[in-house]
Amino acid sequence: MLLHIKNMVCDRCIMVVRQQLENLGLQVPEISLGTVMILPNPTEDQLHQISSSLHILGFELLSKEKNQLIERIKNVVIQFVHHSDLKNLNESIMSHVSKRLNKDQAYLSRLFSDSQGVTIERYIIQQKIERVKELLLYGELTLNEISYEMGYSSNAHLSNQFKSITGMTPSQFKRLNNQVRLSLDKV
Repeated sequence: MLLHIKNMVCDRCIMVVRQQLENLGLQVPEISLGTVMILPNPTEDQLHQISSSLHILGFELLSKEKNQLIERIKNVVIQFVHHSDLKNLNESIMSHVSKRLNKDQAYLSRLFSDSQGVTIERYIIQQKIERVKELLLYGELTLNEISYEMGYSSNAHLSNQFKSITGMTPSQFKRLNNQVRLSLDKV
């Protein structure tokens, strides 16, 4: 049975969910961001137990198809923004999401906006800015290099988006003693 799980945003989430399901006596032959294949097929009581144990850890078992699709959109964006080579991107991230989910861009945009109160494009920008914050905090790359790595056309473009999301410039953010980053499931 394939389960759809909300708030799985990183490799650690995958590890925690796998461990939790195995602790419940289930086999996990496949797991990725937002989805888990489990064996054997669980009973209703087991599904309730799975849901409760995941909820304690900050995850949510998704049962409605639209909610599952929203979560899949988020997972594809997170995977792409945080784990792909954006500097050599030949297509828009939205186009990639549409192809990956085999759904029309307009349909995905409408569904996401209606459900989340923000466009997919804005969500992509928010994810990119969280990645930029991470790279700024590491201090290993200059703003020029970060801009290039993240696929921005210029430092000015990156700085404008950064300021529109955070209210400060990348330089101001870097100078803060207590930099604020959001966990990916809170973006």
